[in-house]
Parts: sequence; structure tokens; C-alpha cells
Amino acid sequence: MYEKNPVAGYLEKAAAETAGLEWETAARIVDILAEAILGGSRILVCGNGGSAADSSHFAGELAGRFRMERRGFPVVSLSSDSAVITAIANDYGFEKVFERQVEALGSPGDVLIALSTSGTSSNIVRAAEKASEKGMTVIGFTSSLCTEALWADVHWRAVSAETSHAQEQMIITLHGICHGLEVLLADKT
Repeated sequence: MYEKNPVAGYLEKAAAETAGLEWETAARIVDILAEAILGGSRILVCGNGGSAADSSHFAGELAGRFRMERRGFPVVSLSSDSAVITAIANDYGFEKVFERQVEALGSPGDVLIALSTSGTSSNIVRAAEKASEKGMTVIGFTSSLCTEALWADVHWRAVSAETSHAQEQMIITLHGICHGLEVLLADKT
């Protein structure tokens, strides 16, 4: 038998690590995204596995609403369309599933948000490189294992190296970014 309930132990660790989240980079990301939105540009988001789900979740909050009634923001999750992903993976390989979509949908001034706990996923790195070639800003979200994401213009790092806790920290921060955008753009859109 466990000395402590394993659920309680997990939640206590998650809460403790969340207390150490860094917000300055997230505030900078809000400014970058607000500038893109006000300038008529689009936000593309991608990730694998749990980060793919978080990519779609974030896109839904921005295209729909987070807490405030407002116009929808122009955002697309590159992780959401299974027909597109499987067609590209079948024809070009899985490492190109996001790169090809960035090539098709991205324009100068757009922003790519790439979620990768490792920071080394080849399909994420390739998408980021394509976005840079196209004149897009690249924002990377990683766990603390990734000390430097050379493929990103702005790099937000979770406090945790453990994937589950890093993903929890990412979604909390992404929610904070949604809130920041709604407040910042409330009178401007």
C-alpha cells in the first residue's frame, strides 16, 4: 500500500511545479500574437500527441472564445485535420506533416506556435524552419529538458522535465495567453 495516495501525490507535485511558472515570456507572446491579429495575420499551431490535442484546444479558445465575448481570432491547428495529416504522411513522410501545411497556409507576418515537450521532434523543427523561411515568427513551447530551441524566435520552457507536468504547465500558460489576448484586444477588435 502507498504511504500517500498516489493521486494526491501527483496533484501535489503538479501544483508545486505550477507555482514556479515564468510569465514574462508568456506576456511577450501575447504582444506578438496581438500584433499579428491586429495586422491581419494568422496564427498556426502544431504539436504531436498530447501537444496535438493542446494545439487544437488553444486554437478553439482563440477562434471561439476563452472568457470574453469578442470576434474570433484567425488561428488554425495544423494537428487537427486527419485527412491532411495522413495524406502528407503517406506521400512525403510524417516528418513533413506540419512543414507542408506551413508551406501551404503560412504567410509573412503570420505566427507559428510549435508545442514539443522534447523540443527535438523532426516534424516540429522542420515546420519551424519552413515558417522562418516564409518570414513568420516562430514561438516554441517545450519542457525544461530543451535548454535551447534554436528553431524558435521565442522559447517558453515549462518548469518540469516530466512530460505530463510540462504539458499541464503549457496548457495553463496557453490559457493565460488566451486571457491576455482577450483583455489586450477587448477594445481593439
